[in-house]
Amino acid sequence: MIIDTMMNLDLLVFAARQTGDGAFMDAAVGHAQTTRRLFPRPDGSTPHAYDLDPATGTPVGPNTVQGYSPTSCWARGQAWGIYGFTTMYRRTGDRRFLATARTLADYAVKALGPDHVPVWDYRAPQQPYDVKDASAGAVMACGLLDLAGATGSRPYRTTALRILGALCETCLTTHSTRAEAVVARCTRNRPAEDGIEISLPYADYYLLEAILRVLRPHDLDRAIDLSTV
Repeated sequence: MIIDTMMNLDLLVFAARQTGDGAFMDAAVGHAQTTRRLFPRPDGSTPHAYDLDPATGTPVGPNTVQGYSPTSCWARGQAWGIYGFTTMYRRTGDRRFLATARTLADYAVKALGPDHVPVWDYRAPQQPYDVKDASAGAVMACGLLDLAGATGSRPYRTTALRILGALCETCLTTHSTRAEAVVARCTRNRPAEDGIEISLPYADYYLLEAILRVLRPHDLDRAIDLSTV
C-alpha cells in the first residue's frame, strides 16, 4: 500500500453514486480504514508505503519508494494523507477519518520550516536545509483549507495561506523564458535522483485548486462536490 492511494478513493465514491453499487463505497471505506490503522505513527507522521503479506493480508511493516527511509516522513505523502482523509470524512461522516486528518496535519504544520515550503522528506538527515518539494506544499495547502472548513479551525487556514504565499513568492517560474509550468522547486523522487527541484504538473494543479479554495470557494465546492456532512 502507498499513502498516495488516499487521493484515489473519491473516484470509488463517485462510482458508487453514479451506479448505485455500494461495493465501490465499501472498497473506498475499507481501504481508508486500513490506511488509518497502519500508516499513522504516534507522533502523526506516516511512511510512504506499508507492506502486507499478499497471501494472508498480514501486515509486514512500513516501507518507502520516494521517501528517505521506511521510518522517515515523505512530505508529499503526508500531504496526500491530509487531503485524502479529509475528503473521506466529508464523504462518510466518519469522525475517525477527520481525527486522522488532523493528526497528520498537526505533524506537518510543526515540521514546516520558517519559509513554509516543505522539504522533500521531513525526516531526511539534512532537513530543514534539504531540497524542497513545492508540490507537497500545494497539496498540503489544499488539504489544510478543506480541513479548516470541516473543523472551523482558523490556524489550519492561516498556515495554508502562508504556504500559498511562500509558493507564490519563491517557487514560481516567473523569470524563466523556457518554463512550461507555473511552479518550480518540486522533487519527484530524490532517492532515485529523478527530478530534483523541477516542475511537476500536480504542483500546478493543486496550486490553482488552493487559490480557487480561497478566492472562489463556492465555485470550487460545486466543481468537486465538496458537500459538508
